[in-house]
Amino acid sequence: MKKAKEILKKYWGFDSFRPLQEDIVDSVIYGHDTAAILPTGGGKSICFQVPGMALEGLTLVISPLIGLMEDQVTTLRKKGIDAEMITSSMTYREIDIALDNARFGNMKFLYTSPERIKTPLFISRFKLMKIGLIAIDEAHCISEWGHDFRPAYCEIAKLREHHPHTPLIALTASATQRVKKDIFESLELKHPNVFEGDLERKNLSYNVEFTENKLQTIIELVQAKPNETGIIYCGTRRSVKHIVTQLRALNVPAGFYHGGLKIEDRKYMLDNWLNGSLKVMVATNAFGMGIDKPDVRYVLHFEIPNNIEAFYQEAGRAGRDNQEAKTIAYYSSEDIDLMKNQFLMKYPPLDRVKAIFSAVCNFLQVAVGSGDQESYDFDIQTFHKNFGIPITETYYALKILQLNETINFDEAGFHSTRLRITVGNSTLYKFQVSHDKIMNLVALLTRSYPGIFDRFININEYEFAKRLKISRKELTKQLLFLEEYGVIDINFQSNLPKITLTGERLPDSMLAISPSAYLNRKAIEEEKLNSMIHFITSNDCRSELIIAYFNGNEIEPEGNKCGKCDNCIRLKQINHKLEDLTEMIKAILPGTLNKIMTELNLPKEIIAKGLHHLILEEEIIFKTDTYSIRKKNN
Repeated sequence: MKKAKEILKKYWGFDSFRPLQEDIVDSVIYGHDTAAILPTGGGKSICFQVPGMALEGLTLVISPLIGLMEDQVTTLRKKGIDAEMITSSMTYREIDIALDNARFGNMKFLYTSPERIKTPLFISRFKLMKIGLIAIDEAHCISEWGHDFRPAYCEIAKLREHHPHTPLIALTASATQRVKKDIFESLELKHPNVFEGDLERKNLSYNVEFTENKLQTIIELVQAKPNETGIIYCGTRRSVKHIVTQLRALNVPAGFYHGGLKIEDRKYMLDNWLNGSLKVMVATNAFGMGIDKPDVRYVLHFEIPNNIEAFYQEAGRAGRDNQEAKTIAYYSSEDIDLMKNQFLMKYPPLDRVKAIFSAVCNFLQVAVGSGDQESYDFDIQTFHKNFGIPITETYYALKILQLNETINFDEAGFHSTRLRITVGNSTLYKFQVSHDKIMNLVALLTRSYPGIFDRFININEYEFAKRLKISRKELTKQLLFLEEYGVIDINFQSNLPKITLTGERLPDSMLAISPSAYLNRKAIEEEKLNSMIHFITSNDCRSELIIAYFNGNEIEPEGNKCGKCDNCIRLKQINHKLEDLTEMIKAILPGTLNKIMTELNLPKEIIAKGLHHLILEEEIIFKTDTYSIRKKNN
């Protein structure tokens, strides 16, 4: 469609769409419900942002990730497109203003979390909005079998009652057959057009490497590739800090990234990685959302994710320029047991979860019968000191309570100072000239943020103090002065996670944990973990294992091997040394096929090839399920 290409060129600077993007965009613009399953790097945001610009009215984007919402809203605004988001860290007043702007202003995109769409405030305003498109990002979250299940996603279909003729697009990077079925059914998609990208990334090699010193192995690889761009994924912030410290000690230009960084620090790290000043980014899974750097030559996993979906998504950030790239997941003899133990830790006993919730509410001073939709900064360190409950146990209990929809738990850890000018221009001018001490601050605010009268904006207090040539303490004093006189609404920055109660606090005896939040989820995650462990320990082609997992089928013995992963390379080496293979087999005999496979740790087809050759050469015999050396007088 001509209009779509004009929008793509005007706002994104591209002359043409990527494969499948144009078909998806056309499907949405023509009013069809659409499902887009595009691997990481496939450009999913374009698929709803371009139609959102082409269609009349507002596009509602439902996303589970605050970081992704922030990135996309910031990017859209830089393009001159009016966009806003509603998150759990915002106050009722901020949400109220954002929804008013969405209804009465020229806003094109409103991003929100799935939990927010259930609130009476949101629903009452949503009914009155002119909605051109509803986009569901990370749509796998709607399925219990999705790796990031969010129960609130199951409520999305109810939005269509208020705008029944509005098209809906569901997007995700990967989905198994069960997840696809859940997406289509739960969202009540009407004769959807379904577009799926190719799961196989022919330019990527997936590798799993056993090593007893993962750090040293990673250091050696990074040092061997000084001019190449890479990502090292870690499971914890502690690992991120440890690895980046070691790399920098060896003069490797490495950055770090995790959810707890301040916005300015995240921007600094990302900008320097994108421009090549930092060659290596050491990060948690918070890094990667919306990031499209084409020349990443390797992705390493210091700690392996506990499901194939997460591994596939993170590994897929390599080689987006379609040039050869490598991914390696490292594991040691302790790691698989560690993965199993960490899984068990994620599900403390139910009575313990309830006890922790009671303690958290007492810590936050939330009385029984109160707290509905209220948000609280949560200092988990002080909570641990006061109540003696381990931090890890508290964290996992809060995650279960979030899955149970008892709370929203925003663990990002940092929220910028946000403010809005509440008076009109003339009143502001009179106040400004009457109070010399805040004149420069007000001038800086209004010059820097033209929209500050309409919406809350984020400010960097450090930068503001620097530009005003005053101390941070003095800046805070001036902001408090403006708040005291009703000139601004302000929410000061916080480095703490935030807990929002989704309803009033119930008596402890009435708190119920649903099966989908605990028993069902535990069983599903265990199955996913077992699939990941099989992926790590299998001798099959890594690419085939991934494709078989998502397609829900078995690997074909004569399937299409990638020829590049560690298993395929080992297979080639063995195939070229048939003589060595037969000698290895003979050294084990007598024995069953299972015994030979276990002792040699080789694929069944390789063992079979060696056995077949030995039988043809009449060197061995097969009798009563056992292979043995043929005696010379036989």
